[in-house]
This record gives sequence, C-alpha cells and structure tokens, in this order.
Amino acid sequence: MVKPTLIFVLWGFVLAASAQNDPVLVRIDGKEVFRSEFERFCDKKGVDAGAGRKVLNEYVESFVNFKLKVAAAKAAGLDTTTVFLKERERYRNRLVWAYLADMEAAGKEAHDFYDKQTSGHPVGQVLVRHIFKYLPQNISGHAIREVEHKMDSVFRQLETAEAAMDFDACVNLFSDDKSSFWVSRKQMPIEFEDVAFGLKVGEFSPPFFTPQGIHIVKVLERKEHPSFDEVKDEIIHCQAFRHGGKKITRTFVEKLKKEYRYTPDKAGMDELLSTGGTRRALFALDGKSYTGEDFSIFAAAHPAGLRKQLEEFVMKTVLDYENSRLEQKHPKFRVLLQECCDSILLAEIMHREIGEEKVRNEAELKGYFEIHRSDFHWEEPHYKGMVLHCATKRVAKQARRILKKLPESEWKNAVRLAFNAEGKQRIQAEQGTFAPGDNEYVDLLVFRKKGTTPILSYPFTIVLGKKQKNPDSWEEIREAVVIAYRNHLEAHWTAKLRSAAKVEIEQEVLKTVNNH
Repeated sequence: MVKPTLIFVLWGFVLAASAQNDPVLVRIDGKEVFRSEFERFCDKKGVDAGAGRKVLNEYVESFVNFKLKVAAAKAAGLDTTTVFLKERERYRNRLVWAYLADMEAAGKEAHDFYDKQTSGHPVGQVLVRHIFKYLPQNISGHAIREVEHKMDSVFRQLETAEAAMDFDACVNLFSDDKSSFWVSRKQMPIEFEDVAFGLKVGEFSPPFFTPQGIHIVKVLERKEHPSFDEVKDEIIHCQAFRHGGKKITRTFVEKLKKEYRYTPDKAGMDELLSTGGTRRALFALDGKSYTGEDFSIFAAAHPAGLRKQLEEFVMKTVLDYENSRLEQKHPKFRVLLQECCDSILLAEIMHREIGEEKVRNEAELKGYFEIHRSDFHWEEPHYKGMVLHCATKRVAKQARRILKKLPESEWKNAVRLAFNAEGKQRIQAEQGTFAPGDNEYVDLLVFRKKGTTPILSYPFTIVLGKKQKNPDSWEEIREAVVIAYRNHLEAHWTAKLRSAAKVEIEQEVLKTVNNH
C-alpha cells in the first residue's frame, strides 16, 4: 500500500512539472492565465515565433484587454442569456462528434482527407482580415436586411479605385472583429473557407453570410500546407464541425464500456426482455446504476423492437456519459469551446459598449469633433462648394449671381426653384466637399488638372465655393470622425476596465513565449 506521504510527494512533482510546461503568464484580479493561452492568441493574430520583445509587450497588453472585456461580458451576465447559451450549445454539438468516434478510424479518414486536399492545392493557410458584423440568433429579418444593405454599401465603396486602399479603415469603422488571423482548411465554416481560399493576395470578397454573421474578407498572405502530423487533430475535430457528426462505431462504444467499467445486470436485463418492463437495475456505468425506469423514458421516444431499443439505450447512455466528461478528458476540446464562447461574448459586449447606436449619435459626433478639431487634417486642400452644369452660358451667369447672395445652406433649394421648376431642368448640381480626384470638373476648374468632357445637354460648367485646408464641419469627414470616436469610446472603456483591475504580468515568463 502506498503511504500518504509518498502520494503527496508524487503529486507535488506532477504539479511542479505542469507549472514548468505551462507557467502562469498573467494574473488578472487573482485569476491565473497560462502562457499557452497567450501563445494561441498570438498565433491567431499571425505573430511570428521570433517576434521581438517590443511586439510581445504590445500583444500581451492587447491580450489583457481582451480578457478584461470578456470578463466584463460575464460580469454583465451575457454568458447566462438564452441567446448565448443556445449559441454555445450549437457550437458544442458540432464539435462534440469528433470526440465521440473511433479515433483510430477517424485518423485514417483524416489522412485520406489531407491527401485529397493537398493534392493540387499548394496553399495551406491564408492570412485574412475581414469586415464582420455578428448576427445574433434572435435578430429580426428587418435588422438582417439593414446590416446586409450597409455591407453592400461598404463593398461598393471599396470597389472604387480611390477607396481600394481604405479596407483597414472600414475594418476599424464597421467590423466587430478588427484582427487579422490565419485560416487553415477545415478550421472555419465552409462558406468562409470557400471565399478565403478563392482569393488572391490583396483581393477582397463581396459580402457573404456564415453561421456567425456577414463578412467581407481580404487575403493578406498565403502559406504552404503544414505537415499531416501538425494538422491531424484539427482535421479530425473540424470535420465534425463542418458535417455535423460522424458515424458512431460499435468499436468505440466498446472501448468506452471498458473504460467506464460497464457492468450489465443479468437479472434486470432478462426481466426486461421477457416481460417488456422492469424496475430493476439494467447495468452500471462508472459506478452509477441505470434502471428499467430510465429505459422506459428512452423507449417512449424511440419506437423500435425491444432488443433494438435496449441496445440503443446502452449505446446512448455510454456516449452521453462520455459527452459529459469531454471538457475534463480533452484539453483541446475545452480550449476550442472556450475560444468560441469568448468570441461570442466579446462581440456582444463590444456591441453593448460601443455599438452603432452610440458611434452614430450625431450630437456626440459633433461634440467630439469640436473638442478634437485640431486632430483632423487633410493631406491636401479640399474644395467646399457646388458644381453646376448649365444648359446655357446665360443660365450659368444667372446662377452665379443668385447664389453668391445666399448662404451655402440655401443653394440647392435656390437652384431647384429658380432653374429647375415646372418640369424644366436647366442645371445639374452637385454640392459637397471635394478632394482632388473626387470630381473631374472640380479637378479641372479648381485644382487645374486636365481630362474632362462637357456634359452634352449641360455644356457650361461652373464652380462656386472655396478651397480649404481643414474641414469646417464634422459632416465633411463623417466617417473619419466616426472611426476616431469609436476608437475614443473603446479606449475610454478599456482604460476604465484596466483601472478597476489588478493585472500582474510575469516578465520572465513573457520572455519564453514561443521559445520553449
């Protein structure tokens, strides 16, 4: 018999070895977060293994902020809502089947799948960034159409040559996920992968839906396939995620029976099969007895022959018990489920704290612009005014004379009443703030560039307004102000979370990240 003292000594060695393999990197309000979780966070962000100390310091701060926001979501009870619990269960149900299968057979299938996928497909991973709007399960059809319309509008803007460089700005402005991350095959929903792997580096997609929401994806980089050993577990797990389940083999159930000490009760089984019912115990699993009454509840919902029902009842009971222990038995399962839940909670708390209704409040935007006016500059002068395409030279002269006497806010109405009333249109007018390249006629008449063609029915074009170096109003740079205000709200909220939390970072452990 092993002495208690020896048991404590051995357990101490186990704990010490575990701490060495995965030491505590951060303590947030006393809660320990291990190095491995931060390394997974870095992997998702595309941080290279050889990243320098400065980069890791920046990312550990971002990681702490991420953990604090998820903690804030839990403190707000978002992890107890019906919507969250349903989403969690939906993801878990997809994930669970990869663990309720014959892993030896699944490994062979995974290898076959890997061979098929890598044959003729040199690229194994793509680094992407996406404009993403999370769609909760209880969202209304009207709300979905609004989001879809907004994403279509963003895509149309991105398609123009001038806006093609503004993808990052749109991510910062609209997206519920602002990170860039690597995507492997069988890691994301099929809708996402089909789009991502079909794009070239630098290309972005039209809007498309996945079970999580709506995306516009841009590919930043591509990598070769990893080895099979590197992705074996991922393929096995994620095949089930995609297909919703794998065939449960009898061999696997028999293995579980041995593991959990399945013990049939012959008397109870015989009575059930001979009489059709019993109150006796039918079998024990891991020390717990399952009776004829438990069987009768199952049988009522699963019509079949008695022997078939009994066989299926045993199988379901064994698999249900295994299912209940997956988080304990399989660290990878626990990690995947946690990461999914954290992502859902982060999206929900971000929406609550800095959602569209807050960053689109015009009074707030105007106030923010007035306070931070000096932060907003144009790289080159803009032209604020009106472009008028007139039917005759006389109309052009009249329009200039009339509008010069009026404030800018009345110009559109004056053109409509004086020149385009009673079904006759003698002027086509555009009013706004124009950067070089926005309007070819402003480019010609104001910025002295060439290459315009007069409008056939309105050949006399004039401009009325002024050049300016900086915006006069927040509305002239609405999207830039929205981005800045969103960042301001997030920074203020993050600072509030940091000030209320006790954060301890183990600097010596940080030095060993991705280097152990």
